[in-house]
Amino acid sequence: MTSPDPPSASAAGRSQTGSCGAILGIESSCDETAAAVVTDGRVLSSVVASQHELHAQYRGVVPEIASRAHAERIEPIIAEALGQAGVGPWQLAAVAVASRPGLIGSLLVGVSAAKAIAWATGARFLPVDHLRAHLAATELAPVGLPPPPPPALPALGLVVSGGHTSMSIIDAPGAPLRTIGSTRDDAAGEAYDKLAAILGLPYPGGPVVDRLAAAGDPARFELPLARLGPGSLDFSFSGLKTAALYLRRGLAQAGPLDHQTLCDLCAGFQRAAVGALLLKLGRALDQHPACVSVLIGGGVACNSALRAGAADLARNRGLALRIPPPEFCLDNAAMIAAAGAHALHAPATADDLAASASPTAPRAG
Repeated sequence: MTSPDPPSASAAGRSQTGSCGAILGIESSCDETAAAVVTDGRVLSSVVASQHELHAQYRGVVPEIASRAHAERIEPIIAEALGQAGVGPWQLAAVAVASRPGLIGSLLVGVSAAKAIAWATGARFLPVDHLRAHLAATELAPVGLPPPPPPALPALGLVVSGGHTSMSIIDAPGAPLRTIGSTRDDAAGEAYDKLAAILGLPYPGGPVVDRLAAAGDPARFELPLARLGPGSLDFSFSGLKTAALYLRRGLAQAGPLDHQTLCDLCAGFQRAAVGALLLKLGRALDQHPACVSVLIGGGVACNSALRAGAADLARNRGLALRIPPPEFCLDNAAMIAAAGAHALHAPATADDLAASASPTAPRAG
């Protein structure tokens, strides 16, 4: 890591980085090792080291491999983020880190690094909910550009990624998420990856399936859209995945899939998967009419069909829609710093550094 400035430079350094000071964000909840520096909502640097090449042969994340890779990469990634931002450790006002939910071994690497930096420099230690951070990413603009205005609240938030699919209400800046729906089995991104495995497509599968679906006929193969009852706000993608598996097996009896059939199957899958997400968004807005905006975060928020469908939904209801730039939809540390900025308004306590990592999110409430 870069050598810290002497303690006597701390106050001067912080005054140069903005009224709130610079926040170092650290993300290690799954298979991305990331660090970023954000000040006054502006992203000064964002560095992400992906582990896709380590997990591709397993078509999914192997927790032990992920945590070992984080331990190897975390220090140089943090040093690179600080260097790109031109910020020294002693200039930091706070260190924000994803502390839940996620793979516990991976989380512990990031939390331990964040605590060490905070303890050594005197910066605030800010544990951050990874799901809250995905929605805070809607407050970010690409590196170097001014941030957008804060979203109008209360807002309906949808986090949809390889590990999580949940809906929440955000009542106020920095307020805990009020979870109103979650997946009962697979996450949406996980289902995309499993479809890719069924079809022999590369990992991660989401971008590949999305690209093939754009050239397909979604009406050729009708796959199930899980509703889970008239008023349910929960999600289920295991049935869709199983239906795609049996359809693939049936088609294989006639020989290898031609390219158009492959595209059509991806299109049918995407229509059902995105249709379920949009259906539940509509239900949630019906049940929570006070919401004035919709926030969508997570890796699957890069999906072209979801972005287009959500835009139509929001426009038809007269609501504002916020989806982060693609680089901030995937796991990154700038979103962690953005979420941590809200926590700076709360007073520091003596036991801040006692916060620990947790593999699970808070219970719905």
